[in-house]
Amino acid sequence: MMGNVCLPAGMPERELEQIDLLVKERVRLKKGDLLYRQEESLDALFGLRTGSVKTQLEDASGQVQITGFFLPGEVIGLDGMLDSLHASNAVAMEDSEVCVVKLEDIDEVSRYAPSLQGQVRRIMSKEISRSHQVLLALGSMRSEARLAAFLINLSQRLSALGYSSTDFVMRMSREEIGNYLGLTLETVSRLFSRFARDGLIRVSQREVRILDLDALKQLAGQVS
Repeated sequence: MMGNVCLPAGMPERELEQIDLLVKERVRLKKGDLLYRQEESLDALFGLRTGSVKTQLEDASGQVQITGFFLPGEVIGLDGMLDSLHASNAVAMEDSEVCVVKLEDIDEVSRYAPSLQGQVRRIMSKEISRSHQVLLALGSMRSEARLAAFLINLSQRLSALGYSSTDFVMRMSREEIGNYLGLTLETVSRLFSRFARDGLIRVSQREVRILDLDALKQLAGQVS
């Protein structure tokens, strides 16, 4: 992951000075700003330092499909590395700051910090795994299972980044969650109310507290 200093976690101390050379630029984004566009050449990865970013596809008619949400400490741009072209549009959901890491610099510094390539591979593997989980949810889960799986995934990611796994502020709107999960806004709102009524979560606007993680996992069909 990349934390507040935009560097992968778990690096040996002797390599940190070399890794620090990777971050030569930081970019500040206002809410709604584009970080990059679909089909643009990919020459860098972006470590999200503050704020939140969503990735989305847009067709010729203007129809939008959200493909991912990114939190502080996560890396944006991995979905385009295969073809060296960005596979989606990346849009700031709030005022945000990203650290720019040029791919050519990763290759150069990897000569002095061998564990860096392994870090990049692990990050890519997690991103692929997360994408597969979403595809599974959209293809086979009922609506309540989709939302439960989404909340569990968010909880796990926040925990891995050093944040609370049970108390958090959702940076994305319910409409954006619905778009991502293939559900209507009305369905998402109804399910949040139902989860709260059943004692699974407590909700106050965008603040969420998970009260019964095991019950959420049962809804999502996951073994607790």
